[in-house]
Amino acid sequence: MSITKYIEEAAAYLKQRGFENPEVGIILGTGLGKIVENIAIESEISYNHIPNFPTATVEFHKGKLIYGTLEGKKVVVMQGRFHVYEGYSLRDITFPVRVMHLLGIKHLLVSNASGAINLKYKKGEIMLIDDHINLQGDSPLAFRGVEKMGERFVDMSAPYNTEMNKKLEQIASEKNITLHKGVYASVVGPQLETRAEYRYLKIIGADAVGMSTVPEVIVANHLGLPVSAVSILTDECDPDKLQPVNIEEIIAMAAKAEPDMITLFTHLIKQL
Repeated sequence: MSITKYIEEAAAYLKQRGFENPEVGIILGTGLGKIVENIAIESEISYNHIPNFPTATVEFHKGKLIYGTLEGKKVVVMQGRFHVYEGYSLRDITFPVRVMHLLGIKHLLVSNASGAINLKYKKGEIMLIDDHINLQGDSPLAFRGVEKMGERFVDMSAPYNTEMNKKLEQIASEKNITLHKGVYASVVGPQLETRAEYRYLKIIGADAVGMSTVPEVIVANHLGLPVSAVSILTDECDPDKLQPVNIEEIIAMAAKAEPDMITLFTHLIKQL
């Protein structure tokens, strides 16, 4: 069966279960699931019930697709996402984006937890992604037949939607939220970086580093889907003062910054 048929099968299953004409898709990163508390939920389905869907294997990722109303808009939310380090291909990781697009979304919002390479940024703050560096060693568009689904050689001169990003900056300013703007580097993981790797990332122009987001953004651009993404900065990656990583602390820091991210996303959705 072709990937197109797999996508159609998953979308048909979701439509039968009430996922009708969502306007906005949201992908939630590590420790960032509480926005669903703001949604009037109409339907929720575990990934392992959706035909052809991958299954989240990370313990702090819920693994549910949620549909409902947020700020007067129909939204479909991925509570838990997929990563290369779980053994998935980039085609698997981005499969849900293609399904959400077929369901009808017109905008995509993405969040992640990441480490601050730029030492002017502090943990607990948020960075709006202005550009990215793909260090995952692959592309979600590198497969035979991709040209049947969109332009093979996708332009990436402005992968993040300028208009949506401007609105997010305006909301941050009005709500007194510290919102940096910078470059996100996406690596494979799951191990954290060495001191030398942090130095390298700084040299090549990264402001933050994480293990997700870029594949989904590439596919959004392939589909002509406007996308914005934010990074919750959960740790400071100073190679000269590097401390052993504490995953519990990272999750706690994500939870601390999450209300600001929810404010940004809900006010943006209201304006879309």
